Amino acid sequence: MKNYLQVVGIVTGILIVFVTLIQLEVALPLIWLLFISGPGLVIWMVWSVLCAPVEVKETFEEQWYQDYDIKST
Repeated sequence: MKNYLQVVGIVTGILIVFVTLIQLEVALPLIWLLFISGPGLVIWMVWSVLCAPVEVKETFEEQWYQDYDIKST
């Protein structure tokens, strides 16, 4: 698996744990730790995705929306 996919999975997992701990109202120090470290985790994830060695063949003018090819529908 690519490194950036692992980073996205880790940060998403931490977000799920954070929301679950809030709903269960347990481990208040852990909730605060996750809350305070959240912006750093998001910056780490964004940096990893932006620096990923993925080659994009289309330009923004050619295909501005990457979900599906409009010509094939």
